[in-house]
Amino acid sequence: MQFSSPQELDKHQIYYHLLPDSDLHNDRSERKWRKEGIISETPKHKSEPEVAGHRSGRLNKYALAGAVLASTNSILLGYDIGVMSGAVLYIRDNLKISSTQVEILVGSLNVCSLIGSLAAGKTSDSIGRRYTIVMAAATFLIGAILMGLAPSFPLLMAGRVIAGIGVGYSLMIGPVYTAEISPAMTRGFLSSLPEVFINIGILLGYISNYALSSLPQHLNWRLMLGLAALPALAVALGVIVMPESPRWLVMKGRFAEAKNALIKTSDSEGEADIRLAEMAKAAETLEQEPSSSSSWHGQGVWKELLRPSRPIRRIIVAAIGVNFFMQASGNDAVIYYSPEIFKDAGIHDRKQQVGVTIIMGIAKTCFAFISALFLDHFGRRPLLLLGSTGMAISLFGLALGSKFLEQSYDKPAWAIALCIVAVCANVSFFSIGLGPITWVYSSEIFPMRLRAQGSSLAISVNRVVSGVVSMTFLSISNKITFGGMFFALAGIMAIAAVFFYLFLPETKGKSLEEIEILFEDKPPHENNKVVAS
Repeated sequence: MQFSSPQELDKHQIYYHLLPDSDLHNDRSERKWRKEGIISETPKHKSEPEVAGHRSGRLNKYALAGAVLASTNSILLGYDIGVMSGAVLYIRDNLKISSTQVEILVGSLNVCSLIGSLAAGKTSDSIGRRYTIVMAAATFLIGAILMGLAPSFPLLMAGRVIAGIGVGYSLMIGPVYTAEISPAMTRGFLSSLPEVFINIGILLGYISNYALSSLPQHLNWRLMLGLAALPALAVALGVIVMPESPRWLVMKGRFAEAKNALIKTSDSEGEADIRLAEMAKAAETLEQEPSSSSSWHGQGVWKELLRPSRPIRRIIVAAIGVNFFMQASGNDAVIYYSPEIFKDAGIHDRKQQVGVTIIMGIAKTCFAFISALFLDHFGRRPLLLLGSTGMAISLFGLALGSKFLEQSYDKPAWAIALCIVAVCANVSFFSIGLGPITWVYSSEIFPMRLRAQGSSLAISVNRVVSGVVSMTFLSISNKITFGGMFFALAGIMAIAAVFFYLFLPETKGKSLEEIEILFEDKPPHENNKVVAS
């Protein structure tokens, strides 16, 4: 498969800086906007520094605030992953459930999140990105309250199902919204914030486990699960000050509102004009439809996704591939069942098991934040390849340590330490690569008309694989041992590293409208008017 590399694009000077006589500046939409005062000044009148500002690496405070609020939804999934690892110990004793029921309980949220992630694409195309975020938070809120009050296993499962739907909505809409409001040069950092917040949520879940574990057994797990309602309330209230996605507004034909949103998330009005022009150019296919863009609700998208052109097929393969390997890595299962893994390694005290998970959570959170800070500097591919290779090595070391402990009666301290270090290294390398970059990549590579529902498709694969792995991890490990399971996961990550090297081009520093070119056989420079850089 041949892609256009960023270097090749640079060679051909494809930057989407519009010329004064380009088609977009001559069409009726441009004249209409200028007449209505939507575009204040033609980019040709902008000075060179102002045009260069379109590539500024400065962090816009308004875009940051919107990204933070949208990413707060991700705390919900992270908190559930972290808190369930400890809560399930007490749920098993309190409700007298079997190991199979434990797997169903843990994995059901991921499977049910498939419903939310599939529905989120169409929903966000219809009602907008912002109100889809509210819907995600409200759905999870209901599920969290139901789980916290559940007197029995069936009602606890009902809460998990509802919360899972909310998680599916939030996993899809958070990265898409953030990518659409972010300037190109800081999009990597802002779009990786959902993973940072997932890790913050995991850490909060671990701390909650540790702090509440001494309470009576019938009460502690209910408080652990019910506290997840608090961030959901914060998101629902915070959305009042969030701007709507300017790209969604352009697709709906609401150019004046899009311009206002872009002015807030850009460093200057000139930069906002340039970004608006690029979005309008990308949305021209909608204007060519019989129905007006204001009545567009995502119709025809699934037909294009199921019968894609060659460039779109490559985008789908890349998006689905990175989401598949994110969950096939077993990261979520390792976190969910970390107390079981540490127990098998020789740590039998529950307080100590939960304490070690806090160390693991701190490592995950720190490395996720470090990755987010450097993602726009080093790019997606280097960090992804580093993370996946590091995970393969860490899982191989964990497998060796587990195998040694399985054959040993005295459980030497060095082998236990090896397993703890390998687990922490594995989740840290995940937080460097696959964790943040999966959300960034999935949300930025689809063309504007396909972004919401294309991301929805990719994240649905993510949720299915996560559910399958979570619901089978213990059963398979009981058959082949934890050591055998980790050997298998190490092999999967080695395959993942090869896949990423072959199929994922670098997207650093490109606008969302430029990225589609990366998946072409060659840059279509004959068909685009560009300026020399």
